[in-house]
Order: sequence, then structure tokens, then C-alpha cells
Amino acid sequence: MAEDDKPAVKAKIPNAKNIRSPEFTPHGISAGRGSGLNRPSGLTAAQARKRRIATIAGIVVAVLAIAGGVTYYVTRPGPKIEVSGKFGSESKVKIPAKLAPAKSLKTRTVIKGSGPAIAEGDTMFVQYSFYQWAKKTDDDDSKKKSTSKKIGSSYEQQSQSGSSGPQALTVGKSGVKGLDKGLVGKTAGSRVLVEVPPSMGFGDQGSQLGLGKNDSVVFVVDVAAVGKKNAGPQGAPQKLDDKNLPKVEDQGAGKAPKVTIPKVDAPSKLQAKTLVQGTGPALAKGDAAVVNYQGQIWKGGKVFDSSWKNAQPALFPIGTGATVPGFDKGLTGVKVGSRVMLVLPPAEGYGKNGNSQAGIKGTDTLVFVVDILAKARK
Repeated sequence: MAEDDKPAVKAKIPNAKNIRSPEFTPHGISAGRGSGLNRPSGLTAAQARKRRIATIAGIVVAVLAIAGGVTYYVTRPGPKIEVSGKFGSESKVKIPAKLAPAKSLKTRTVIKGSGPAIAEGDTMFVQYSFYQWAKKTDDDDSKKKSTSKKIGSSYEQQSQSGSSGPQALTVGKSGVKGLDKGLVGKTAGSRVLVEVPPSMGFGDQGSQLGLGKNDSVVFVVDVAAVGKKNAGPQGAPQKLDDKNLPKVEDQGAGKAPKVTIPKVDAPSKLQAKTLVQGTGPALAKGDAAVVNYQGQIWKGGKVFDSSWKNAQPALFPIGTGATVPGFDKGLTGVKVGSRVMLVLPPAEGYGKNGNSQAGIKGTDTLVFVVDILAKARK
């Protein structure tokens, strides 16, 4: 059959009503899609290029905004233990129920001090409070991951005993491994939050405090001062040639000095002699000084007290009447790093009643050698 004799095939054109708008293009206006026709544009080439750039820029901004929102959602701060209050006063602690105890030791410095760093064997003078922190095991409230309660504090202990001031703890011998380890490297004058896991806590003794074997403990510790292990005077030696006063000889780091008392009558007035002139801040009324000291009775030379023998420095208030009068008078104004010798007649010591427990009579003159190691932060 000739080509011209073939029957014509009628084209079937879709009904626009049955086609969704993205698929329907009116005949003759295809905007160049598949028709081979170039639809005229009202934009110049430069304007078209500018529009494309603006479109791309808008897409990029949108993507970054979405990404930023996702990043914030993923990294936004979660709940954490909140600690507030003035250094040296009992802190306010809030442990969120939405926060579960960590399995490992965690520390955070809440207030950064400027004193020396804490090391194993050092003596810390601290105030603290501590809390039981237990992981919640039932499913009654999926949002509640833990429970907590206060166990006690040094402030409460002092109130009950009538004592005051920071307590001495030797690093490595506190009885709580996590506390010792968590404070190493922190500085004197700091407030430190220590989250102690069960494996580094009170151990079997925890039950006496109401702690379960799987309970963590949260400590908030104010480190008022640090007495470095084997610390001694730091400064320039001062010459003392008085045959009527004791002779003091240094015996090396961590050892008490040798004191030779002359066989003469004791002086009737307070004697305060600087043997090493320190370069630190001077002690003033109301300060608390970290010291090593040794006390002897002039007559016979008996040592009745020694922080060197106890292997732990002591903390003495200055100028407040909390110690014997001669200590207040003799140490006020002395610089940290100094070594001083104090000779206290009875009136500057324990008075006419003496101190029977230490073997001191009411007529005894006392000799002290004192190393000023640090001044506590208030």
C-alpha cells in the first residue's frame, strides 16, 4: 500500500481534567521542554545569571540553617550538677533527677584558686559537704534517672562539736580513694566538685552512712590551704648570736629542727626571733596560718608537741585568742615562708594553771620553733 493510501491515525490527546498540573502543558507553550522550541525570555543573560546565583545562595543558607539547628539539638547542654554560694561557706548543691551518675570519676573546678597544686602526701585544709547519688532502677518515671540526698558536711560536724575552721586531710589517706585522686592537681583556694563512683567511694564503711553498694557520692570541697609534703622555710636565713637564747639547727626537709636550750634563766618577756625571713604575704589578725611547729619546755628541753612528729602541718588562727597569747603576738606580721623562734614566759603561754595533759606547769617557760608554710583563703 502506498504511503499516501495508509489510513490516518487519530492522535489521542489527554484530557486536562485528568492530568495533574505538573504534567499538563498547554499546546504550543512548552518553555522549551521537548518541543525543540526556544521560549523567549524577558531577562538578559546577566539578569538570569544573577537569579541563578541568588537561588543557589538561598538553598545554601537554608541547608546551613537546618544543619545548625541539628547541631544545636545534638550538642546543646544537658543537665548538670549546680553548685552556688560563697567560698568558705556551705555551698548550695542541686543534683538533677534527669542526670544519672557516671561510671567513672569526674571532677569540675567551680572556683579556681591561685595557690599551689595539690599532690600525693600533701595536707589539705578543707571544708566540704557530700551527697548520696543513686541510679534509679524502676521504670515508673522514665525521665527520672537518679535520686540524691545530703549525707553531711564539715560545717555540721563543727556546729555539733563546737570547733571551727577547715579540717586537715592528707592526700592519699582520706579514706575515700576518689576524693584523693580527684583533688590531685587542683589548686589551693579552689572549690571543687568531685563525683565519686561506687568503686572509689567509702567501700564497706558506706553502709554506716546509709549508702548502698552501688551508690555514687558527690563532694563539694573548698580547699582553703595546702601544706606541701616535707615543706620548709623559704627565704633568707637570719643570723642570731644570743647566748641567752636557744640555738636552732636545721635538720633537712621534713624533719624537726634541733633546738639546744642554754643552761641559763629563761627570759621574763616574750621573745620572737626570725630565723628565716620569708617572702610571702604577712600574717594579719583574722588570718589562718598553715604551720609546722615544735614546742618544748625551757627547763629540761622536753618536747611536748610537734607537727613534724605527727607528720601533718597544723592550721592556727592568728590574733583571735584561739591559741596561747604568745602565738598571737609573735606570729602577727610574720611573712609566709619564714621560720621563727618564740620564747613564751608563763603569762604568754598556758598561764599559772599550766597544761597538765602536756606536762606543763604554771611556772614553765615554753620554746616554739614555727615554720609559716601558707595562709588560708578566707
